[in-house]
Amino acid sequence: MKAGILAFLGGAVAGAAIALLLAPDSGDETRRKIKVFIDKGVQKGEELKGRLEHVAENAKQ
Repeated sequence: MKAGILAFLGGAVAGAAIALLLAPDSGDETRRKIKVFIDKGVQKGEELKGRLEHVAENAKQ
């Protein structure tokens, strides 16, 4: 199940990246969009990490 979720997320990221690269925007605008997309992903990943650490800490108790 974990592998399926990771495959789905990987496909979603790859699809989003391809869509951005094929968009009819200038190079500067496309790079800006990619940076925003990655920054949001990193932020969500950090939030998820914090939640998982909290759950793990509660499970220890």
